[in-house]
This record gives sequence, C-alpha cells and structure tokens, in this order.
Amino acid sequence: MAFRPSAAPSVVLTRLTFAWPDGAVALRDLTASFTAGRTGLVGRNGAGKSTLLRLVAGELAPTSGSVRTTGDVAYLPQHLTVRDDGASVADLLGVGARLRAFRLIESGTADPAALEAAFDALADDWEVEQRAADAARSAGLGAADLDRPARTLSGGETILTALAGLRAAATPVTLLDEPTNNLDRDARARLYAMVEAWRGTLVVVSHDRTLLELMDSTAELREGSLEVFGGTFTDYEEHLAVQQEAAARAVRTAEQRLRTEKRERIEAETKIARSAKAGKKAAENMPKILANARKNAAEATAGKTRANADERLDRARAAVDEAESRVRDDDHIHVDLPGTEVPSGRRLLELDGSDGRPVVLQGPERVVLGGPNGAGKTTLIEELLGLRPAQGQPRGCLLTDRVGYLAQRLTLPDDDASVLDTVRSGSPELTPGEVRNRLARFLLRGATVDRPVRSLSGGERFRVALARVLLADPPPQLLVLDEPTNNLDLASVDQLAEALDGYRGALLVVSHDDAFLQRIGAGVEVGTRWEVERGGAVRLAS
Repeated sequence: MAFRPSAAPSVVLTRLTFAWPDGAVALRDLTASFTAGRTGLVGRNGAGKSTLLRLVAGELAPTSGSVRTTGDVAYLPQHLTVRDDGASVADLLGVGARLRAFRLIESGTADPAALEAAFDALADDWEVEQRAADAARSAGLGAADLDRPARTLSGGETILTALAGLRAAATPVTLLDEPTNNLDRDARARLYAMVEAWRGTLVVVSHDRTLLELMDSTAELREGSLEVFGGTFTDYEEHLAVQQEAAARAVRTAEQRLRTEKRERIEAETKIARSAKAGKKAAENMPKILANARKNAAEATAGKTRANADERLDRARAAVDEAESRVRDDDHIHVDLPGTEVPSGRRLLELDGSDGRPVVLQGPERVVLGGPNGAGKTTLIEELLGLRPAQGQPRGCLLTDRVGYLAQRLTLPDDDASVLDTVRSGSPELTPGEVRNRLARFLLRGATVDRPVRSLSGGERFRVALARVLLADPPPQLLVLDEPTNNLDLASVDQLAEALDGYRGALLVVSHDDAFLQRIGAGVEVGTRWEVERGGAVRLAS
C-alpha cells in the first residue's frame, strides 16, 4: 500500500534567519513548513538549500527565529566522510554496537559483566541481525559484508549503505542532500527503490529529475522565500508555467494602464493650460478683485486635477512594478554554433572493442559512455585526451584535434584572470568586442565579463567554462563531457541543454542522469551507448 502523507507539519520554520560569521546572510526571515511524506527541495546553487538542511538537522543554530520538528532528525550530507577507525558496514548502517552485543550473547559468554553490558546495548532488539542483513541487501551488499571495513566501500556503496541504515532506523524526519551525485545507474535504481518505500518525513535536496518525480511535494527556495507545492517537480513546473503566463499578462495589462494614465496626465495638463489662458483673457474685462478670486479658484482646481492625475500615475507605476516582481527573470541560453558541424561520414574517435572489433564515433553522433562506478570511464577519457599516460597498450585514438573537454571537476586555467581573458585565450583571433557579444549569449554580461573568475558563482563559473569550450577557434568537432550535471542546479542543467541545442558536432558524454541524456538526444538509439566494463574494455550496449 502506498504511503499517504498527512497534512500535519513535521518541520516548522518560523521567521528563520541565518548569517555566517562574516555577516553574510544565507537565509532571512523564512517561514514555512514541511509535512509528512517525501518533499523535493530545489533551488539555484547558493540559494541556501544545504544550509537549511543543516539548520533543521541541528548542525547549525539560527541567528534568529526557530526550527521545530515533530521528532528526531537524521541527516545524510552531500559529502559523506567514513571514519577510518575500523568502523564496519554494520556501523555505517547504525547497528554495529547492537549487532556485536547480539553476537556476544549468542556466543554464550561466561563473563557476567560483559553479558550484562551486551544485554543493555542490545535493548531487546533480537531481530537486529536479520534487519542488518536486509538493509545491507537493499544497498547491494550481503550479510557477509556486515563485518567488512566501511572504508573499503566505493563512494556509491557508502551512500547507499548509509541511506539503508537511515531507512531501517525509521527516524521521524530524514534529510538527504544531493544523494544521487556520483552514483552509477544501478546504484541510482537502488536509491530510487528505497525512496519509493520511505515512511515518515523525507526532505531531499536534488537536481536529479528522476528522483524529484518520486516526491509527494516540491519546495523551491528562491530569493529568500520557500514555496511548497503538493506535487512532483513536473507538476510544479506546469504550475509555474501557468503562473508565469498569468504574470506576463498582468504586466501587459499594467503597462497598458500606465500608458493610458501618462496620456491622460498630459491631456489634463493641456486642459489646465487652456483654461488658464482663457481665464487670463476673461480677466481683462472684469474687476480686479473678481479676477483674482477666479484666478485663485482656477489654480486650486488645477492643483487638485494635477494631484489626482499624479496619484493615478503613481498607482499605475506601482502596479507595473508589482506585476513585474511576479515574473521570473530566469534567462536562457540560445546560441548558434554553425562552425561545429561535422560531416556524417567523418570518423572522430576509435576505441578497441571488447569483442575485438573497433568501436567508432563518427559524424554528429551523441554517444553515452556508461558503466559502473570504478570501471575507469574518466581514466579512459583522460588517456585519450593525453591528460594521463596510458596504462599498458593504448585503448583507442582520437582522429581529430578539434576536441573540447569539460572535466568532472570544473577547472579554469587561471582563477585570477578575467572572464573576458579566460574565454579569449581559446579564441585569440576574436576582438574583445566580439567575445563580449558572444559571452552575452551565455548570460555573461556587463561588469561580470571583467571580473576575475574566482569571484564568480558556481553557475557563472560553469557558463564561463562552457563558453570557453564552445567558442574556441577553431570550434570543437568533438565535445567530451564527464558527469556534466553533477553539482549543477536545475537552472544550470537547463542552460547546458540549451547550449547543446546549438552544437552541431559529435558528443561523448559520461552521465547517469537519464533525464538530461534524453533532453540532449544522447544514447537514444542502439549503438549510441558504450559501456566501459570493469577492467577497462569497451563494448556497444544492446
């Protein structure tokens, strides 16, 4: 039976404000709540999502305001560190002490003190061994792995094991921060299965659309406010689209009213001027005392007319400002890159296939390079690009020198260089003005172009790296992307997909983000997915 969330709030934020020691405010006067069930928490990088989770978890204390929860809180951080003190898989599951106590009791020890301590530690949890084995299996491990040192697990196994432990503990409120980052396809499938069966309150920060579609509610942290919507991320996007269409109509209506009020203000001033001219002429033929009285009355009427017109004009301007405030200013990348076109028969990359036949990328193909974590996908790419020496015989070769590369760990040549100089270093033939014009299409405009790259936000830095690759001279015929959506917020993922719409060359992408791959048309046909098997062999996926 599917879990149906209740309407009662499990986490209540009241006028929550948090500032870092240097005075930078991360969250200000935030009031909202999360109800029982699964909630996906989204927002741009830097919006304060991870900070909010840490406040709810009690790792940070509010500067002002309060956080109230209905029970204990469990928290899985984005970067999970495993203790290097001999901790076992059972310890990572959170049941190590009880499991050791159970085994000591089961062994029939004759030490009364040790036996008493074991009973106290076990706390009548006689099913601990079975529960631990079940939790390990849900993480892709077995009962025999319970005593395995936790430090020997891969990154994906560590995340899944910790998550399985949290699920088995059934803590009333659980918080997950980007849990699918760096997980391969199989590990993601296991995580999705755990989340689907989750009971209690689960709040998940993620940009993984597949995971967000498993949520009961979607919450967006944006510009200091938290909007909670009852539905999946797709439902929320549709809701936003309707809202934004209505907001755009409201702006057009308000602007039309403002133009009308401006016109009527001019007409009122014209009438006042005409009335004053007529009054002056009439005053020439009447007693001075009467003329002065009529003049004063006319000036009073004119003043009242002006005041009324100005008030209506101010209200119209305020209505435009209020309507515009509801319209999002999320910019989109629209860039045409005709110089990247590649003939359909042009071979760009050739690898040794696991069956002895070559695996070839040619023309404007969009190929996914898949395989489990640890299989060596990044190693293979770096060997092909000459960024690391080959281990043994080369496994393939590039057949073009026009290659662009976005590494998994985003780096730029010089953090002290300006955005302009960073991008121009790859296109020395372009004038500074031409580079500025092209950077504007990547949403890098004005003074931002002259700032050092070290001062940029994560999203801006990503767009600089992307622009440097796509605007290179000559432009790349083959673009290699290694886990490009890891650590990107949803807006940056959208911008990457938009930029790739204008790319006409070949694409080789390492990614486990199926929603992103579908958007860019990669791996959608037989033969456009390659698998790196453990040991480094490459095969065409069926």
